[in-house]
Amino acid sequence: MPAVGHRLSKIYTRTGDAGTTGLAVGTRIDKDDPRVEAMGAVDELNNTLGVVLTESLGDDIQDMLTSIQHTLFDIGGELSMPGHELVPSERVEQLETFLDDLNAKLEPLKEFILPGGARAAALCHVARGACRRAERRIVTLAKSSSDVSPVTRQFLNRLSDLLFVIARELNRRAGQPDVLWRRD
Repeated sequence: MPAVGHRLSKIYTRTGDAGTTGLAVGTRIDKDDPRVEAMGAVDELNNTLGVVLTESLGDDIQDMLTSIQHTLFDIGGELSMPGHELVPSERVEQLETFLDDLNAKLEPLKEFILPGGARAAALCHVARGACRRAERRIVTLAKSSSDVSPVTRQFLNRLSDLLFVIARELNRRAGQPDVLWRRD
């Protein structure tokens, strides 16, 4: 991918004032188009992970979430360039391996848990919710556009699972129990 250079030297362009936005391929679409909704949801997820990364997480989780942020930026690129695939299936496998490694350290779940515990864990649950929303927006887009990569859908689906497990692991590392759901 070519370097951006000084492309972003002027932040406002006024080209979106009429309710449209430009894709990387040069076309303009409405700002409420399902593609823009998907791009926005992925951006919100990436922003949320940026907040999680301000916490003390441990190098392994910090490195994984930073790598995930780069992949999410690539997904945004895919969405902005219909027909281009930037995320290889190895990224999904990377998530699965990390997820399996973390999950092996945790006690098996016998109850549903609520978001909470340590602050970093709670923020991971917020990111998980943002991830599920991004996944829903991608699914909606895929219903009307055949150019949505199945790897992108798989990545977001695994990522929400990984964020759940990271939240549990962060609670374990902080000595905080998971918050169990009660039926009362």
